[in-house]
Amino acid sequence: MSEFTQTATVTQQQTVVQPYIRYDPEYVHTVPGIVKIVCIVLNLIGFICIEFSYFSYRPQGSFFNTVAMLGFWFSGIMLVFYLFHVCEKFHKIPWLKIELYFCAGWAALYMIAASVAASTSIEAFQAAAFFGYCAMIGYGVDAFLKFKSVRAGEIAQGSRTVHVQQQQQTVSTLTA
Repeated sequence: MSEFTQTATVTQQQTVVQPYIRYDPEYVHTVPGIVKIVCIVLNLIGFICIEFSYFSYRPQGSFFNTVAMLGFWFSGIMLVFYLFHVCEKFHKIPWLKIELYFCAGWAALYMIAASVAASTSIEAFQAAAFFGYCAMIGYGVDAFLKFKSVRAGEIAQGSRTVHVQQQQQTVSTLTA
């Protein structure tokens, strides 16, 4: 008589979302919401520091302002998407991965832009570099939060539950 064991794993995934757009001010009280707002403010302050300088036309200032404004607009649009639950309505789009890649890239770009601005002897550029380094940290924190969420299998808004069920079956056979 011989026996063999067969194991089957069944994974069920349930995503619960409310597929309508609505305003929810509670997002700004969450850690990702606060980090997003801080990044938006730092982008704007760094941009203003360069823009009000007499030397804003220099390539260092133009590069810094390009990084600051693209970060400002992307983060601002994503903040609006979260506030109005657009990310929940379109939950099939991998919002967290998009934000993860953007935030990681923007942390690196801010490191470069702030370093270039800090290397000049212009005080406004050096002030912008300070806010650029702070924005780099903000985007790095946001990227880390998104990385943890992606790794946990979460979605941007709504909830996803995963049920894993294992079934084991032992079969005995008679051999002659």
